Amino acid sequence: MSDLFTTNIRKMTQADLETVLTWRNHKEVRRFMFTKHEISEVEHNRWFDRISADPRRHLLIYQVHDKALGFVNIHEIAAGGIADWGFYTAPDAPRGTGNALGHAVLRYAFQILNLHKLCGQAIAFNERSIRLHMKLGFLKEGVLQHQHFDGQNYHDVWCFGLLAESWHNEHLKEY
Repeated sequence: MSDLFTTNIRKMTQADLETVLTWRNHKEVRRFMFTKHEISEVEHNRWFDRISADPRRHLLIYQVHDKALGFVNIHEIAAGGIADWGFYTAPDAPRGTGNALGHAVLRYAFQILNLHKLCGQAIAFNERSIRLHMKLGFLKEGVLQHQHFDGQNYHDVWCFGLLAESWHNEHLKEY
C-alpha cells in the first residue's frame, strides 16, 4: 500500500503464519488471551484459511522498516461500520511499539476501512492493554463482570469503544 497513512500496516499473508504463531504462543502474549492453550500449526493454518476468506475480517501486520512487529485482527461485526479489534506485539518488540501500532491501526480503520466505530476488550488484569486503549482515545463503555473464566478464576472484561468522529476530531488537533 503506497498511502502515507498505511505504510506501517499491511495485510497478513501465508508467509507471516509462522511468525504470528510464534508470537501468539509466547507465554507473555498467551497469558492475556481469552484462549490460553498453545496453538498447533494445524489449528493456526485452519484459522487463517477460514478467517482470511471472510471479507468482514482484516488480518494485518504492523511493521517498521520491513520488520514485522505486531498482529492486528479487525472484525466488522455489524452493519454501518462497527468493528471489534484485537492485537498483540512481538514479544521482543521495542518499547512503544503498542502505542505506534495503535495509532497506525486507527488511521487504517477510520481512513482506509471507513469504519464508524472500533470496539475492544481487555481482561481486567491486562493493565497495559487498558492503558493503551485509554491513551488512544477509546472510552470505557462498560465492564462485563466475571465474563472470562481462565480454568481457575473468573475475571472481569473491560469494553472500549472509539467513534470515527471522536478520532477525527482528536487527529485534527495534531495538525
